[in-house]
Amino acid sequence: MEQDKQHLLIVEDEGALRCALAESLSAEGFEVSEADGAVSALQALDEFAYDGLVVDLHLPDGRGMKVLDRALEQYPLIAAVVVTGYGQVEDAVAAMKRGAIEFLQKPFRTAALAGAFRNEFERRRRRRAEGFRAPRPAAAGGVDGIVGVGPAMTRVFHTLSRIAPLAGTVLIQGETGTGKELIARTLHQRSPRAEERFVAFSAAAIPEPLAEAELFGHTRGAFTGAVSARVGRFELAHRGTLFIDEVESMPLPLQAKLLRALQQREIERVGESRPIKFDARVVAASNVDLRKLVKEGTFREDLYYRLNVLRVTLPPLRERREDIAELAKHFVEKSCRLNNLPVKQLGQDAVRALMAYRWPGNIRQLENAIEHAVAMSEGSGEIRVADLPPEILEADLGSLLPMVTIPDEGLSFTSTVSQLERELILRCLEKTGGNKRQAARLLQLSRTTFIDKLQRLNVDHDASAA
Repeated sequence: MEQDKQHLLIVEDEGALRCALAESLSAEGFEVSEADGAVSALQALDEFAYDGLVVDLHLPDGRGMKVLDRALEQYPLIAAVVVTGYGQVEDAVAAMKRGAIEFLQKPFRTAALAGAFRNEFERRRRRRAEGFRAPRPAAAGGVDGIVGVGPAMTRVFHTLSRIAPLAGTVLIQGETGTGKELIARTLHQRSPRAEERFVAFSAAAIPEPLAEAELFGHTRGAFTGAVSARVGRFELAHRGTLFIDEVESMPLPLQAKLLRALQQREIERVGESRPIKFDARVVAASNVDLRKLVKEGTFREDLYYRLNVLRVTLPPLRERREDIAELAKHFVEKSCRLNNLPVKQLGQDAVRALMAYRWPGNIRQLENAIEHAVAMSEGSGEIRVADLPPEILEADLGSLLPMVTIPDEGLSFTSTVSQLERELILRCLEKTGGNKRQAARLLQLSRTTFIDKLQRLNVDHDASAA
């Protein structure tokens, strides 16, 4: 795939006209492929991401409008020109509404067809050349659909605004469920490539023997089962963004090929030695610290440095508890909307339980928990703590009981609870370096209540801070 040439697919059942159009457009500098009907056109669209489409609306094996719809569904930015010998106004209107850029009635001048594509591609080139548009100011609830109001996410938003307009490779690090793909899509949407494709590839979801072919594509007969050629994710993402999730799952041989692709900005399909140039921004994501894998010898050090040009680190949900209430509200509204329910309110008891939980599954687990709570609240307009999943309600008790040893003769409930309170306060003061305001925030107490507890429990907070 050469960056300075556009690839067109001509779908026309009249062989002489199809050949004439192909020769004319090739002479104009386009790369041209041909299909003689709807079936072959749909197969071609499945195998390659064309920049432009010429389709006759009246084909012997199916209507060209079906081909147009499939093309626009698979590739929303494909430049489509429809032609017909009948010229019904209704067909023209329908095609333009679907997203065609031009409608030509036979007979037409081939120069008009080439001109339609050139004008469209030049318009898109100018829009890309305009560069990065200044991001919209962040709303109170976050940026571009990402919910977050605390300092941890504020830092993430600042990083996104700095690196989105750049061309460098990005590495997103964060635990499972922290929203790495959402961040990658935001980078794409706020970049000069926003009008092009965003292509996702999960290295862990594809079996190892097939991963290379999925990423780089393959020729027909390249391996057992390769009954036809296939375009890889790199080619599909040409001029756009390629998101590689769980990059740490790649085997070392595939890591070497990914490294070469990033260095040379070209790939080779499996079964083919011809290099194919690509222009895609690569965003990789990992839920583990790749530096540790480098030390263990399971991840290439040179690939790590090639990926870690620009970096976004996502905090786990347990480190951004100030966002939990806003996130929960967002997911309640989303779940109610998807289930055609009136928007429910989150009771304060439910909010407290959500904020007390550690969320090992992060945002994804929170969303699932809210969906469960919406379902369990039935006809009520309020979600209460009893509507939450059992693991959230049982978590606090399970984490505190191991701290207490119950002797045979029993123990004083009041003094034991006081000791637990004292221990929690001391730990929070230690964590915050003696800052009482921050310690109160960690325990979700007002500063006045926190000070009262210090005095009642006779905690020497100055000594503990020291």
